[in-house]
Amino acid sequence: MPYRTPEERFADLPDFPFAPNYVSVGADLRMHYVDEGTGASILCLHGEPTWAYLYRHMIPPLAAEHRVVVPDFIGFGRSDKWTAVDDYSFAHHYETLRTFVEALDLSEITLVVQDWGGLLGLAFAARQPERVARLVVLNTFLPTGEEEKSPAFRQWRRFVERTPDLPIGTVVRRGFADSSRLSDAEVAAYEAPFPTADSKAGAVAWPLLVPMTPDAPGADAMRETRARLAEWSKPAFVLFAPGDPILGGAREFFLDLLPTAREQPDVVVDDAGHFLPDERGPTVARHVRRFVDRTA
Repeated sequence: MPYRTPEERFADLPDFPFAPNYVSVGADLRMHYVDEGTGASILCLHGEPTWAYLYRHMIPPLAAEHRVVVPDFIGFGRSDKWTAVDDYSFAHHYETLRTFVEALDLSEITLVVQDWGGLLGLAFAARQPERVARLVVLNTFLPTGEEEKSPAFRQWRRFVERTPDLPIGTVVRRGFADSSRLSDAEVAAYEAPFPTADSKAGAVAWPLLVPMTPDAPGADAMRETRARLAEWSKPAFVLFAPGDPILGGAREFFLDLLPTAREQPDVVVDDAGHFLPDERGPTVARHVRRFVDRTA
């Protein structure tokens, strides 16, 4: 049986008043999501080592005119968690995401992705483009194991390999351009889903699942995703924080990969780090709303 974080861990989180929702994505496997507002769907996917809390500053402004759906991947947030690192794989995460989207019957999606949300979400968009109307690509990448990884990522991966009890909140704070923007209470909110070392297995797994060689698991899926997105014909908006030492340099990669990306305004978020949906949430939400409006 998977581990389920006690609900009391999520009481009185700062700036997170959203009611929890759950859907089954497998036998005895429950996935949590925030579901706010009405209208066309905006699906926001988090990355490592965060959860739906990452998007808390974006949900209210987006939900004023749209239905905003923000799930927690298995192993994160209020979703169920396997307690062994080896229980996680790219294929498992992809299948639970696909099952989630189909269970909610989401269509005409504006897909917002960051970090691992990009690896999985862009793979989904490439394989099921009929459900996705447009893409918003925040700091992420599509690693095939053939590219040179940034020094910051290699350092981060080595840290994870020797630290099974990850200090989740500290990791998030250090990913900000200005760490003082995240209060101690917000750091605790990022840590809330992970009360034990075993409950952090999903967070430990993700950096180790990034393909480091061309024959690594997931590398073929990333190559397929790149090939399909190279023919993407729907609107795509690349909105990066270039100051992110891990993934900020991938901005030009996506501008070159997605045929429609350079049709959108050339916008960067200069005053943010890796976790830009949190650090500059209202700004990012404003750009997303303008993008949806001009491509509707």
